[in-house]
Amino acid sequence: MKNKLILPAAVLLLLAACQNKNHKTDRADLKRTLFFDTAGMDLTVKPGDNFFLYANGKWIKNTEIPKTETGWGSFYTLYNDNIKNLKGILEDAAKSKAAAGSVEQKVGDFYASGMDSLTIEKLGLEPIKPLLTKIDSLKNDKELLDFVVEEFKNGNGYLLSFDVEPDDKISSKNALIFSQAGINLPDRSYYLDQDDKAKKIRASYHAYISKIFALAGDSINGSKNADQILKLETAIAQSHSTPVELRDPQKNYNKYAVAGFQKEVPNIDIKTALNKLGANTDTIIVRQPRYYQALSSLVKSQPIDVWKIKLKFDALNNSANALTMAFRKARFDFYGKTLYGQPVQTERWKAMVSNTDSNLGDLLGQLYTEQYFKPAAKKRMLELVNNLQKVYETRIKNVDWMTAETKQKALEKLNAFIKKIGYTDKWKKYDDVEVSKNTYFANLKSARKHEFKEMMSKLGKPVDKTEWLMTAPTVNAYYNPAFNEIVFPAGILQFPFFDFAADDAINYGAIGAVIGHEMTHGFDDQGRQYDAYGNLKEWWTKVDANNFKTKADKVVSFYNNFSLLDNQHVNGSLTLGENLADLGGLNIAYDAFKLTEQGKGDKKIDGFTPDQRFFLSFAQVWRIKDRDERMRVRLKTDPHSPEMFRVNGPVYNMEAFYKAFNIPTTAKMYIAPANRLGVW
Repeated sequence: MKNKLILPAAVLLLLAACQNKNHKTDRADLKRTLFFDTAGMDLTVKPGDNFFLYANGKWIKNTEIPKTETGWGSFYTLYNDNIKNLKGILEDAAKSKAAAGSVEQKVGDFYASGMDSLTIEKLGLEPIKPLLTKIDSLKNDKELLDFVVEEFKNGNGYLLSFDVEPDDKISSKNALIFSQAGINLPDRSYYLDQDDKAKKIRASYHAYISKIFALAGDSINGSKNADQILKLETAIAQSHSTPVELRDPQKNYNKYAVAGFQKEVPNIDIKTALNKLGANTDTIIVRQPRYYQALSSLVKSQPIDVWKIKLKFDALNNSANALTMAFRKARFDFYGKTLYGQPVQTERWKAMVSNTDSNLGDLLGQLYTEQYFKPAAKKRMLELVNNLQKVYETRIKNVDWMTAETKQKALEKLNAFIKKIGYTDKWKKYDDVEVSKNTYFANLKSARKHEFKEMMSKLGKPVDKTEWLMTAPTVNAYYNPAFNEIVFPAGILQFPFFDFAADDAINYGAIGAVIGHEMTHGFDDQGRQYDAYGNLKEWWTKVDANNFKTKADKVVSFYNNFSLLDNQHVNGSLTLGENLADLGGLNIAYDAFKLTEQGKGDKKIDGFTPDQRFFLSFAQVWRIKDRDERMRVRLKTDPHSPEMFRVNGPVYNMEAFYKAFNIPTTAKMYIAPANRLGVW
């Protein structure tokens, strides 16, 4: 479990040029002058009525989401800059005629192979035919499970999902950790909900399954196959934990002796499966045992022919983007258009830049950081992190609801944070990955085999806390409780989050709030359950734990009241961790800003005081506009609140904000001091 700042990369980070009907702002001019967009503000909205719209209203009204995107805004524009830089690196590498096995050869040829659409079209189904033939040959449930285990080593998850990660309660030791799997819609609710929108999505999914089988040469049985797959996946979905349940570290820590878990899944030969995977262990952690218990029953109760149909669809669905344009279009029409509302498919080169980063991340990261991340940026960022850490220490000491005993342990945890900035000091190697310019499908398979071997090599070894869980170009950040670390990849350390030329109000309102956000994840409802060493362990007194829960429950209730679209409410329980991080992060960033020379003064820039610029910088960093379809998925599955509430939630609970903008008690969003949220 790690806490990310923003949304999953697969959803968020495939971008194109922004269109604005009435106002076009040159971002370079913004950087030289204001560092935020005054033309995008809506001054007809009072700051106390809706600060997000006050800061961003005209931009929201006038901005058209590009047809190749599910949303648009600050993260998108930054990633758009990044992806163009990465494209240049990859195109140069592809043309370089670099030595075989070199960094340039591998990333260049991987990218080129995915761009070679003529060869991909010519090959058609040939790359996946051996896999489909294997599935056709399965005769019983034993062969089915053997196939699933064997294919996991090739990067094909299907019914199995596991990783080698730190044992939550022994964070220095790697463990084999199993999680739920087996469905192709975003979560269980898409199978079980009975509202019209859920039914419509299931109907579209049914049509998509039929289309995939038709493209694979079986148009006659497509509808029948879709019936059986949807029925089987619905049975699987009933065993799945909900997104809220997945957030509970204790409920998702279930440690078993292999022999003990075998009794709970009598139709799955666990010991044999582990042997085939090369997993030499007598204990495993199963995050969601209910899924594997259900799978054990279903492999016996469901005919082998039904399982074969599902596995064939899974294989084709998972490989669709590496096959012909017809497969790519079919997958996009369902997942892109229907689920997320994206009208036009993303350009191939953008998808291939992303795929190269996903599969050969540390190779591409080396080339990227050489060109686009300077040591001075790392130094300045570390100064900001240290400044906020000192402020956080003061805030912990001053909270009035925590005893001295728990405060001391909280300070120990805070001061034990591992800080990772920019990129790793120990790049991963991909010596066993074979890459050729005209074998995209084979390149993917080789990279996935490498990923499996790399993962399994950790089992039985001490945890390596120097490892990074994101690549250097990633526009994101995270807190990892098992490592007790805060991580800021090079990709996010750019405008609009961070800029050397910006005044402190801008940097503290943007990257400062990001830093504070990740720090606060160490003390949110999940992170607080891990100690300074990354162990899932109770280190709070009972009184303090109860006090925290009381305050957290108020945060849940507060965010439950926010709604969008046709009265679709934010799930305050699902978004609790991110909301706590947003609330704490902005408060910490503000306190740190007030220690700077600008923060102590009152000199206006372009008519705005330092405090006003701080809050406006924060609001415009979260300037994002989503398509309605994507927002519906987010409200069901995303632990982050919609951006309007990521801004309005924190600011209306801060006295400094009310003073900065002279907010009257009659304002629509005014919250009386006694009712304001306050945890950290």
